[in-house]
Amino acid sequence: MLIQFTVKNYKCFKEETTLSMVASKYDLKTRWDDNVFEIPKFNLNLLKSAVIYGANASGKTKLVEAMEFIRSMMLTSSKDKQSSEKIAEQPFSFRLNSDSEKEPSLFEINFIINNEMFRYGFEVNQEEVISEWLYHRPETKEVELFYRDNQEFKIHPKNNKLKLLVKNTLVRKNALLLSVAAQFNDKKSQKILEWIESEFIVLSDLEENINKATAKQMLKNEIFKGDILKYLQNADLNIEDLKPVKFHIENLPQNIQSDFKKKFEKLEEADKNLFSDVSVFHKKFDKTKKSIGIEKFSLEQDESSGTKKYFASSALIILALEIGITIAIDELDAKLHPNLVCKIISTFNSKETNPKNAQLIFNTHDTNLLSSGLFRRDQIWFVEKDRYGASSLYSLVDFKTENGEKARMGEDFEKNYIKGKYGAIPYLNNFEKLFVNQNEVAHENEK
Repeated sequence: MLIQFTVKNYKCFKEETTLSMVASKYDLKTRWDDNVFEIPKFNLNLLKSAVIYGANASGKTKLVEAMEFIRSMMLTSSKDKQSSEKIAEQPFSFRLNSDSEKEPSLFEINFIINNEMFRYGFEVNQEEVISEWLYHRPETKEVELFYRDNQEFKIHPKNNKLKLLVKNTLVRKNALLLSVAAQFNDKKSQKILEWIESEFIVLSDLEENINKATAKQMLKNEIFKGDILKYLQNADLNIEDLKPVKFHIENLPQNIQSDFKKKFEKLEEADKNLFSDVSVFHKKFDKTKKSIGIEKFSLEQDESSGTKKYFASSALIILALEIGITIAIDELDAKLHPNLVCKIISTFNSKETNPKNAQLIFNTHDTNLLSSGLFRRDQIWFVEKDRYGASSLYSLVDFKTENGEKARMGEDFEKNYIKGKYGAIPYLNNFEKLFVNQNEVAHENEK
């Protein structure tokens, strides 16, 4: 489970920015039993969800991209990158700011795996890893497992495997020690990468097809199929049944078949159940509105984009709730009805439907959620960009006006946000005047 995530000098985040899932002590009486879960061993209280608001181009998506960067770097730095390849790091406004482009980007993530706390981070530029660190807290004391300064390493005395990797110069300057150590079967490193791969999932709308593929695979399992079907039926989509449609290469055009055939044969050998579509079954009615049978439709060709997105999200949400993982989603509400989004959030903010303490982090423009009563103040976050292109992130519980006034529980968060009290909204010019001027120019040209 995630404790906090920190980023600095990456894309639009110039200064150190932290998204914290630690529950605030100021909101002890607010939705505590549902929205908060306790980690007694560390005397820690964590939030089950967090929502992020901000104007277009303020940095909401860039924050999700920063999470995806640390995840990707940890999982692939030792596998894909050769010594000459650049790291896909982008410092703050690297094309707009001459100072920041010379500085490294920083990423750090704090999390808990099996009742053990870890803090891991690194600084990188496009050429190399500048620094890297890993701390472990099995009980009350945090222990440094390693610290890296360029290619100089300080390793915990008991970790002979990491010492051997460093001694034999097996860690390239553009690879993370953690990733290399996991490849050489270091147990703690493997545990961390397993968590980051399977229990800290970051998704954007571009990955909807991947999500659909996962949901299709889950339909093979009758238990998961039942969960997905119930998930769709609860959304009032009038779906009676679902069946995955197996992919057949014969359905492809001849010119594509020849290019794809060898690759397909390898895929089919690895997995006999490759699915290209899902059959969706709806009730058919006569003119008296009596049900007279079931009609089959194609998910890909016949269903709405909203239904397809909801289906794509189903596997991830069901797995999250059943296993207890953390997911960060860019624009959760895109293509979905606001009431549906509320229901998804409420399943996370509930001890009944979320007993494993899964966490949901997402950004949105849906201000109705602010007046839904689903969130505590510490779960509501805002991203605001200044005139120099730098974004800042702050929570509603920490927000103060210029007069030192704090947001109070019970006030109308939605109304105040739209009015600009909390910042993080677009400041719009006079659109009417723009079009009036255009009409005047057109009229003059006609003369």
